[in-house]
Amino acid sequence: MQMTKKMLSLITLVSIVFGMSMLVNCSSSDNPSSGGTTAEKADLVVYGKVFTSEGNQIVEAFAVKDGKYVYVGDKAGAKAFVEDGKTEVVDYTGKGLVMPACGNGHAHYSMGYAIGAVGTIMEMTDNEDKFFNEIVPAAVRKARETGASAIFGQGWDVMKYPVDLDYRKKLDAICSDIPIYFADNEGHKGLVNTIMLVKAGIMKEDGTYVKTDIRGGEIVLGADGKPNGYVKEQAGTYVRSFLDNEKLFSVDIAKQNMASIQEQLLEEGYTMYLDGYSTYFFNESFYKAAHELDQAGNMKFVLGTAYEMDSWMDVDAVLAKAADAKKYSSTRVKTNWLKLFMDGTVESGTGFVDPLYPDGHQGIPNWTEEELTEITRKANEKGITMHVHVMGNKGVTRLVNAYINGGKDELRNTLVHVYSVSEPDYQRIALHNIYVTSGMLWHHADDPLQEQLLRELPEGLKDKGYPMKSFFDYGINISSHTDYPALSGAPDDPFSIMEITQTGDYYAEVGKPWWTEECITREQALTALTINVARQMFLEDERGSIKTGKYADFLLVTKDVLTCPVTEIHEAKPAATYFEGKKVFSE
Repeated sequence: MQMTKKMLSLITLVSIVFGMSMLVNCSSSDNPSSGGTTAEKADLVVYGKVFTSEGNQIVEAFAVKDGKYVYVGDKAGAKAFVEDGKTEVVDYTGKGLVMPACGNGHAHYSMGYAIGAVGTIMEMTDNEDKFFNEIVPAAVRKARETGASAIFGQGWDVMKYPVDLDYRKKLDAICSDIPIYFADNEGHKGLVNTIMLVKAGIMKEDGTYVKTDIRGGEIVLGADGKPNGYVKEQAGTYVRSFLDNEKLFSVDIAKQNMASIQEQLLEEGYTMYLDGYSTYFFNESFYKAAHELDQAGNMKFVLGTAYEMDSWMDVDAVLAKAADAKKYSSTRVKTNWLKLFMDGTVESGTGFVDPLYPDGHQGIPNWTEEELTEITRKANEKGITMHVHVMGNKGVTRLVNAYINGGKDELRNTLVHVYSVSEPDYQRIALHNIYVTSGMLWHHADDPLQEQLLRELPEGLKDKGYPMKSFFDYGINISSHTDYPALSGAPDDPFSIMEITQTGDYYAEVGKPWWTEECITREQALTALTINVARQMFLEDERGSIKTGKYADFLLVTKDVLTCPVTEIHEAKPAATYFEGKKVFSE
């Protein structure tokens, strides 16, 4: 049966209304003031304007016992749960909004903090002189002082560095005896020296070019017909796999980083996070560190992990490792995702698009539809959910076909990022329970970038990228992500993201509003930041909304972001973050 966009929206609306009715009835029956039995006493009672993320429901109070909500409703009902001298009472009335803690549906805090710990992470720079005269020499000095076996960094501006420079020789002139890999700000391209290419088997020590092709990527050649040190997409991940990764990123380093990741998440208001690249160093150190910390009782957020599969790898071997990684799963560590790259990025010319780019070239698709279908089938049979980077509209169509033909709808196979969607695919995504996690914060671009996109992108994609409203219109579960640290100059905190979803502009007013037809409501933004991330992570029965029986993960926000002036939303921040009923951050 074909469902129209209007029918899907109506079904969604009816479901929301019915769900709200059920919630209100449940809350009322739990309310001791309505004639029920005497309430148990709570550990914590909170009063205020409470947005529950159960539809658009707003209540006055809730009570928490043993880390879970035992009452959600009006203030009078909550008072019955207070035991003088024992129950902590927080009256947040008139101070801002109380709401569920947020989630981040795809980011790379593990990678970002790891690079900071073991390599060189820099502000996004389009200044080549600074890169070669300051940043790289400083990284080399650090490596020599510490006895490092590799130099690793990230942050050069992929939109500003031309591909035809002889980067390899420039890097060789600075350091020729330690392998160098510098990823761009998006993490999709790399600049490398000769010894790095030799170690990866791309070149021989005598300069002979021996490996000419990496599936799903490109080894850029210079005027002399040899690699110029610029590697794209899966060629970059292939070369990066030859770094001394076990030494570069150990379990001890991963555990140290986890404390920093947790601190940042809680300060910004996140208590759910799906790590988009958990084997970035081609080992399981991040998995092991998370498992050990949770077993020790030190995890104050729920972490999801995604096993990396690149197009040059052995599919069955990686699937076996991804399934085996479930041994690290625990209460707050969820390990059931597989990460692939369908294509590159639309803005940099490697997205798989229709029509072609104005100069006639196509982007880089990493997998055939048949391969994606088979990988999806095998992964879903093992209980592993697909979590696939896809940007171009043609890539979305290919991946949706694979999910439909090879996957199980109940596994919530996910599209990650999604620059563009062809109209017929929205309905198919909705009908087959395919999820989307999107960088809604990317729904903006400064004026110079917008002008560049108008020149370089295909028709239909020039001034339109990263839809939001359309996903809601079709009843598709869209969650928010930041892709940190690949932020493209955008913020990481949920309330700056929320403001961009309302205005199509960055709060610093860096450019004219972007594709305002796809802006969403404040309630939709909060839904994408909370319960929809929980659904994406299979946590909706435990977290993501304020509801009786769920874990009490919530925020006290410094502003009422539902009613404050739209240009002030970005000023909001957590006054306090609670995880399982305990305050884990306060300003």
